[in-house]
Amino acid sequence: MEVIRQAAIGLALVIAVPAHAASTPDYQAAATTLAQYKQAVENRDLSGVETLFAPDAQIFESGGIEGNFAHYRDHHLAPELKAFKSFAFRDYKVSVRGEGEVAIATETYNYTIALTNGETIERAGVATSVLKWTGRKWQIISLHSSSRKPKA
Repeated sequence: MEVIRQAAIGLALVIAVPAHAASTPDYQAAATTLAQYKQAVENRDLSGVETLFAPDAQIFESGGIEGNFAHYRDHHLAPELKAFKSFAFRDYKVSVRGEGEVAIATETYNYTIALTNGETIERAGVATSVLKWTGRKWQIISLHSSSRKPKA
């Protein structure tokens, strides 16, 4: 009788706790997705970067709506990166918090762009990203970044 009671309790627990609730996503791993994107920008090589973004992700930059990542990549980011001799981040910090299957990240950084014409651009930037856990990996569903000239 005791064995049947224990089996019934075990079965009740299995039914009561959904499978997805048993494994909470690693929110800090969302920072890895952002680091991969940052690295691609620094390398000026966007090969495969679209996998870091959900197909319907929305990109916002410095007051503009850039559309999904494919549009942003093709009409904004890739052409810019071609005009750069180098792109380097420094003083990079990221903070991530989680809400269920969503991670919210804030990044702060400074960056230097060397243009192919020899000009150098210095900026301070901030980005807020929302990432969704797909069950296998984090994907960016919203990215909003802005920058300005650093204070003297």
